[in-house]
Amino acid sequence: MPTSEARAETSAVTTPEPTPAREVLRRVWGYDDFRGDQAAIVEEILAGRDALVLMPTGGGKSLCYQVPSLVRAGTGIVISPLIALMADQVDALSALGVRAGFLNSTQLPHERAATEQALLAGELDLLYLAPERLRVAETQRLLDQARIALFAIDEAHCVSQWGHDFRPDYLRLSMLHERWPDVPRIALTATATDATRREIATRLDLTGARQFVADFDRPNIQYRIVPKNSPQQQLLAFLRTEHPGESGIVYCLSRASVERTAAFLEKQGIPALPYHAGLDRQVRSDNQARFLREDGLVMVATIAFGMGIDKPDVRFVAHLDLPKSVEGYYQETGRAGRDGLPSTAWLAYGLADVVQHRKMIETSEGDAAHRRNLGRHLDAMLALCETVTCRREQLLAYFGQPGSGACGNCDTCLEPPQTWDGTIPAQKLLSTIVRLDRRGQRYGAGHLVDILLGRATDRVTSLGHTDLTTFGIGTELDERGWRGVVRQLLATGLVGVEGDYGTLGLTEASGAVLRGEREVPLRTEPEPRRSRAKASGRSRSASGATAELSGPQAELFERLRAWRAATAKEQGVPAYVVFHDATLRAVAAQAPTTTGELGTISGIGAAKLERYGPGLLATIAGENRPDDSSR
Repeated sequence: MPTSEARAETSAVTTPEPTPAREVLRRVWGYDDFRGDQAAIVEEILAGRDALVLMPTGGGKSLCYQVPSLVRAGTGIVISPLIALMADQVDALSALGVRAGFLNSTQLPHERAATEQALLAGELDLLYLAPERLRVAETQRLLDQARIALFAIDEAHCVSQWGHDFRPDYLRLSMLHERWPDVPRIALTATATDATRREIATRLDLTGARQFVADFDRPNIQYRIVPKNSPQQQLLAFLRTEHPGESGIVYCLSRASVERTAAFLEKQGIPALPYHAGLDRQVRSDNQARFLREDGLVMVATIAFGMGIDKPDVRFVAHLDLPKSVEGYYQETGRAGRDGLPSTAWLAYGLADVVQHRKMIETSEGDAAHRRNLGRHLDAMLALCETVTCRREQLLAYFGQPGSGACGNCDTCLEPPQTWDGTIPAQKLLSTIVRLDRRGQRYGAGHLVDILLGRATDRVTSLGHTDLTTFGIGTELDERGWRGVVRQLLATGLVGVEGDYGTLGLTEASGAVLRGEREVPLRTEPEPRRSRAKASGRSRSASGATAELSGPQAELFERLRAWRAATAKEQGVPAYVVFHDATLRAVAAQAPTTTGELGTISGIGAAKLERYGPGLLATIAGENRPDDSSR
């Protein structure tokens, strides 16, 4: 992924020892030093050795191959599945003064020929290729003629057949080492368990490579999971009270849900765009471009959208349906807050989600081992949803990272849930299933709840279910409470889903509960409430980035954003390609008056200083005052 991840921290204590890599980092990106494992990874590649890197979105993976590509002789070849984003990635690098290009199916023949000639002439620092392009013999012969600095395999988790985003062409990438054995390789991903990491190493022939596993924590993201109850209205309240006018992504499971939700938000006055694989390719491309280039848009999408999206100011990621795995959830929520500013990962989760996912697994293609693997993924996701402990701690533990105690920035930390002994209600529900089963009948959750609440509906009466001994024995709970019981029993495997209609049945674990040999602790279902931000009185600016700036500084920051928007529009690039919010905040806080002072600010390299310095200084001096229409 490109340059929005490429942020480095400046040491206030010691001056880093100058090296070719640090000189490039300072000159091109405007950062004084690497952070975390970046320096060690860069040195590994510069020494000609391979590396496997696990680093969260926003952690700076791109620097780990971009810097060595500029230091080593030759061109860095980046293997990426993100064809639709390659042009933006190249634009972002070009703005830094990096000679970058790409080869993919979107190019015209003369454009492809020009890029190939530049490669052979040694005029490219980085070249992006899709894995499908690399398997073409013509491309392999082209690379044989070029001087290659390194191979970077981005989104390396795509090689995992048990993962959440498998791409068959990634299986062929072991050929890199076979055909070009002296070229160092670096494989990078933001989401991988220990098992997936081992699979990546095996399939890419990287078992001997040094492995780097960064801290997976994204402390600026607040994780929240709420019971689903009129999800569109819940989403609307969340957006209006916590993120008005801010950019974000809403994920839905189906294309139809994407269309409905985008239309609903538009009707409510919130600018929203749909994105799913069923849309015309040009529509998808146009919507993606608008999301990248405009402020305040909400993208409503299936998981087909998002990988490689280099938009640093995504303030929220919302899920209206349950993700299939923790890996998918982590990767999708990681698209929020890449600039390090406060952001929200919000998920509405309900009984129907559990039933639907269990049914999808039961009817999925593949053998029993494949279904068991899907089940394990879902079980882990459900455990995260139903936990009464810190969500962040459980999320990090899933990726093998020990927690450091409650984070204080997730819903279970901010409002610890209560638990209660649900053994007797569980026995009542299971007993109802047993009695229906004796009659050769299976029903869904709604019908079971009607029986337990003693509702003599037409269906319950016509089926003779008022005669069941469990009819009306569950009035200690209301419908919401019973649906919570069913959801949690499904999540913990005490109830199973059967058949095409999602009917409920017993599991192997049910017997211990019925016999009184197993207790069933359950979460208390919270009362529906208004958005947390409204209740606490928290407010945000439209940019979400001015909280620590004084009045005049905040006003300057908004002028700088307006200048940036006008500049980006004129150049036809996303605003973040010009500068990130974090850089503009630093400019607003320091208000430099000379080019020399401007050049000391983190994130302003030599190329951007020369290209944008006069405009920044003029804006600071009050000479540039674009009207609001340019924002």
